[in-house]
Amino acid sequence: MKLLIATDNFLPRWDGISRFLSEVVPRLKGFEVTILAPNFGKVPKKFKVKKVPLSNKSFGDFRIAKLKSDIIKREVEKNDLIFVQTLGPIGFYSIRHARNLNKKVVSFVHSLEWELVPKASKIPWVKKLIQPLAKTYSTWLHNKSDLLIVPAQSIAEKISWLGLKSKKVVVNLGVDSEKFKPLKQREDVSRIEKIRKSLKLENSYVIGYHGRLAREKDIFTLLRAFKWMNRNHKDIKLLVVGDGLKEIKNKLEATPNVVWVPAKDDVQNYLNLMDCYVTPSTTETTSLTTLEALSSGLPVLSTPVGFISDYIKDGYNGIIFPIGKAYTLYKFLELVKQSPGLARDLGRRGRRTIIEKFSWEKASININKALKEA
Repeated sequence: MKLLIATDNFLPRWDGISRFLSEVVPRLKGFEVTILAPNFGKVPKKFKVKKVPLSNKSFGDFRIAKLKSDIIKREVEKNDLIFVQTLGPIGFYSIRHARNLNKKVVSFVHSLEWELVPKASKIPWVKKLIQPLAKTYSTWLHNKSDLLIVPAQSIAEKISWLGLKSKKVVVNLGVDSEKFKPLKQREDVSRIEKIRKSLKLENSYVIGYHGRLAREKDIFTLLRAFKWMNRNHKDIKLLVVGDGLKEIKNKLEATPNVVWVPAKDDVQNYLNLMDCYVTPSTTETTSLTTLEALSSGLPVLSTPVGFISDYIKDGYNGIIFPIGKAYTLYKFLELVKQSPGLARDLGRRGRRTIIEKFSWEKASININKALKEA
């Protein structure tokens, strides 16, 4: 069966969708897979990719593909089943052409656009205008899919209440727990120590974050909490790994004791440099970056957004703090730093959560099953 994966995000631009596809596509069985994606640059040879040119327009940290309906239509015509990842130009035209050609459409709900899109803007009146439009648009377009794959039961219930009537199946995403594992379980510790030395993180307590540098990720709350920590401790560093908005990168580079590293293919090595991990986001669905931090055995402090509030049990396998509350985050960071036993227990239980509940093998089997049934 010929399967077209239509997405407005893909490698080499790293985000949750790119990571999802890079893990799931090689595990799909019984499909001839083509990925229709924006031309962000060079893609690994193991993926068959049809590229759509990029426009000069950006929204937040996201650069939009050109409205190349003809390219998208040709690819839809060639394939038997359309698997949509996003609702940008590529996702929109893929669904539209598939419907016109009576081809089946399956969509993966990676994000809640009515939460995500407004927060990508920094202008208050634009946020208020976009929110209802994003909700109407995403509900209308998702309802044209024959099947929606959602990453958690709580997300499925939420979007059902908001008017998404398409059939839904829940598939929890995964983590490669052999790639993302604690430093003491790694065979290449010397490589990690070389990276630590190159970043001048020796003898430092490292607070970490990795992922996109976007407004909805609320990096500035993390920065404010870190500044309080920095006043009280001389051995503190903040390590941020990821790419995104220039205004955020500039702020990171201007803040003392902050180490910013662009997005990396081997991000697991940088997680092993961290002593604790923070997810300060204002909106998420699953948050693969948080799962990877848990798998790495780190004590994780996170906001209670999306599926995170289901798999992190406050005080057991992580710590939950309110959105935007920098001082509360600071107090929890102090607690974790001053309590090595607590940090160790949180990290151990967090990794156990991943091993017991999240694997790419299981996720891929369930996605494979859903696609074939569709």
